[in-house]
Amino acid sequence: MFEWHRIHKHEDNIENDVTDRVFEYVCEYYEVEDILDLTEEQISELEDFRDKLNEFSVMQIGFSNLIMQWEDNQIEPTNDN
Repeated sequence: MFEWHRIHKHEDNIENDVTDRVFEYVCEYYEVEDILDLTEEQISELEDFRDKLNEFSVMQIGFSNLIMQWEDNQIEPTNDN
């Protein structure tokens, strides 16, 4: 029976490659140094673009990773004093 040992490592590498390409392209397109410099409006544009991609597009994971990372860094720290 056919087997592919450690296929998850290949999948991780593909996801990382796609994410890197999306981050690079988006930063170039919006002329920012880092995705954290993107505005809410730009993120909204990216969400709309991602949502219009074919549901099987490998690029979806890259856009989702970018959006999640941006959102994770927008949360204001709470002051629990």
